[in-house]
Amino acid sequence: MFNSSPELILSDGTVYPHKGRIFWTDRRVDTNTGTMRLVAAFPNPRNILRPGEYGRVRIRTSFEKGALLVPQSAVKEIQGGYQLAILGANNKVTIRSVKAGAKTETMWVIDEGLTADDQLVVEGVAKVKDGTPVVPKSTTIHAEVR
Repeated sequence: MFNSSPELILSDGTVYPHKGRIFWTDRRVDTNTGTMRLVAAFPNPRNILRPGEYGRVRIRTSFEKGALLVPQSAVKEIQGGYQLAILGANNKVTIRSVKAGAKTETMWVIDEGLTADDQLVVEGVAKVKDGTPVVPKSTTIHAEVR
C-alpha cells in the first residue's frame, strides 16, 4: 500500500532516527477527518521511546516532482474555493482562484492556477483585495523534501 517506511516525529519536533514498519491498516476512512487507522512499530534499541509518550507518525503516500508549494498562510479559503494574492503590474494585487492540493507541514501544493514565475503575497493576505497597491519585499521560502 505504501512505498515508504513510517517516520516518528517526537513531541519536541525531532525525527526519531529509526524507520518504522506497518503491521496493520484499517480499510475504512473516517469521513469526519479523512484519516485511516494503521498500526506501526518502531525499533527502540536504546530505550528512548517510553510508554505514554506523545508523537506523530508521518508516511509518504505520494511524490510529486516539480510541485509548486506555497505557505499555507498565503492561501485564502473562501466558500470551499482557494485564492492567492498575486503581485501584478505596478505592484498591484490580483486575486486569483487556484486549485489547492495536498498540505505538507506548513506548505500547500497548488495544482492549478499558479506558475513558477508568479510572485505572491504571503503576509497580510486577509487585508488585500483586487487592485490593492503593495510595497513588495523579496523573500525566499524553502520547502524541505523528506
